[in-house]
Amino acid sequence: MDFVIITGLSGAGKTQVVQALEDFGYFCVDNMPPELILKFAEIYYRSSDKIKKAAIVSDIRSENLGELASSLDELTQNGYSYEIIFLEASDEVLIKRYKETRRKHPLAEDGGILDGINRERSLLKDIRERSTHIIDTSRFKPAQLKEHISRLYGSEQNYEGMVINILSFGFKYGIPMDSDLVFDVRFLPNPFYIPELKNCTGLESKVSDYVMSFEQSEEFLKRLVDMVEYLIPHYIEEGKSQLVISIGCTGGHHRSVTIAEALYKHLRDGKHSAVITHRDITKGV
Repeated sequence: MDFVIITGLSGAGKTQVVQALEDFGYFCVDNMPPELILKFAEIYYRSSDKIKKAAIVSDIRSENLGELASSLDELTQNGYSYEIIFLEASDEVLIKRYKETRRKHPLAEDGGILDGINRERSLLKDIRERSTHIIDTSRFKPAQLKEHISRLYGSEQNYEGMVINILSFGFKYGIPMDSDLVFDVRFLPNPFYIPELKNCTGLESKVSDYVMSFEQSEEFLKRLVDMVEYLIPHYIEEGKSQLVISIGCTGGHHRSVTIAEALYKHLRDGKHSAVITHRDITKGV
């Protein structure tokens, strides 16, 4: 049997996770007050012949969120096993999502979205530390988030426990704050100074072929792949669910995109769960 509790920041994707779990055969209940969780668990475990898998969402929408920790303690004391999925995202992404949907943050006073986000982070800090899986959805598209949940709770049993986020960026626009590993490829020959390549990107073969035509590029990629492959099992062993590998060049158009794409292809070919984002590829165009 599987009993999953979904919580986390408003706007981080809890609805998408619930929908994914429903697709995987879970019986799901949204916006459950914390004081009802123990009663629900009792019913669920008594009905295990009918309901094999269940998931509930309990979050800031409940006026009694402060009781969530106590409810979790009661589950443990009564011998009920469960897992917690905690969803979060960067302030920038959460604000953007709220502005796009024109919705009001449940804790935003006088429409201050960031204030609401900060209050929610503080209120959920202890629950986050108790979570089984902490998922940062900042760089996930809906399909990628569903794939991640599928590898955790779907029919596939070979999930290695971590999604690898490959991110290309330009140093002129700042290093991504959520990076776990940062690699600087500004030492590689720059296509920017080749007139016919200047206005192209590393997604185009004529640029990637140019970048990879140099011995130092091939050698760097080989060493990068070896390092990442060495680190992955150690991060998984430590329980890390996401790894953000950022690769930067000056503007984020050519060299970083080329290397990021090459690393991403290697990881996908190796059956790793990986996603890729080119943060600055359209900036300065």
